[in-house]
Amino acid sequence: MVKNSIDNPVFLIFLLIFAVSINFLASTHFLVILFAGVISTAFYRTLKQKYYYSFAFVIIAFLLIELNMGLKPFSLSLLSYFVYLFIIPRYEQNQINTFLYVIFFYIGLGIIWYVFFNFDSFFSYILIINLIIDLILVGIFL
Repeated sequence: MVKNSIDNPVFLIFLLIFAVSINFLASTHFLVILFAGVISTAFYRTLKQKYYYSFAFVIIAFLLIELNMGLKPFSLSLLSYFVYLFIIPRYEQNQINTFLYVIFFYIGLGIIWYVFFNFDSFFSYILIINLIIDLILVGIFL
């Protein structure tokens, strides 16, 4: 794999703190899971590269976001692990792999929201907007 910004632990810690703080601040006004795709990409990179200390911080960031949004604890971590273990090995290519990982993560997130909440068109708009934002951020920075 090519080294990118997530391989730097200092950048990763600041990214996780930024993502968790944005989710805390934005959840007071509207429902948002912003940067969930970026954090899931960090989950994938830290697990694949065996950066276990950074991986622990990614799990903690997921846990804080889940508790803030009202999801079950470790549901996003289990979803990311499921996508990493079962879906991504079929699409093991260099560039398209991270984009597919984020897309499959958001499909799974939509299923989780459907199970835990009343899923309506508002949630689908939120997921689509967040997916587009995360794909742009993954394409630019990661």
